[in-house]
Amino acid sequence: MRSSWKFFIVVEALLFILTAYQLIQNPGAIAIVLFALVNLVYALKREVKTSFNQFQMIVSVAVIILCLLISSPIIWIMMVFAVIFIGLKGVEVSGVALFDSAPWRKKHMVMVETAESDPKNGRRFKRPWIGNQRIGSNVYEWDDINFTIISGDTIIDLGNTLLPKTDNVIMIRKGFGRTRVLVPVGIGIVLEHSTLLGNVIFEDEFFRVKNESLKIYSDDYDGNNRRLKIVTSTLMGDVEVIRI
Repeated sequence: MRSSWKFFIVVEALLFILTAYQLIQNPGAIAIVLFALVNLVYALKREVKTSFNQFQMIVSVAVIILCLLISSPIIWIMMVFAVIFIGLKGVEVSGVALFDSAPWRKKHMVMVETAESDPKNGRRFKRPWIGNQRIGSNVYEWDDINFTIISGDTIIDLGNTLLPKTDNVIMIRKGFGRTRVLVPVGIGIVLEHSTLLGNVIFEDEFFRVKNESLKIYSDDYDGNNRRLKIVTSTLMGDVEVIRI
């Protein structure tokens, strides 16, 4: 995910350079943009803003945007690329399948490939410190989850794996961001959560947590062979445990 964002930034930077080059070739557009910028700065620096100053700011911003859109078609390419990229990344993080219900997939055949289990001893996992991520978009072999992140939303989907008949652990330490864990029916859950400020939704129950620690169990925890322990610690952020 981090490499894809680097690609997005590089492409947008190159398009911006091309936009600046086109503006240099158009002195009239540069003059209009500079005049609008001077008016905008003047209106912003006024301590007492009148209705005319507010009108001046709106007109200046509108003139700058229109001048850029008219004088440089590459601006349109930048916006279209940004909308497509951000839209696709949002779909990737949310795990929404856009074409699963399409007519041509009603008789779609899926071939499942099997593979030998990988050795678990000495395995290393590297995750980004900042950014949204989704774990479990595809079928995967279960292994306990333990990671630290500075900021970002996290979705952990257990619907594409099979938890063994033992105690399984998810441990997340996070600075800021939302955490959602999707757990299939038939698994006992215990949640231990501590935060400075945030909300907890646990099987349709709502808790407001302020500099507190919270520990709650599902009703079927004691009598269930498959159990999941979720340990989360955040500075600010919400945690949701949702049955699927």
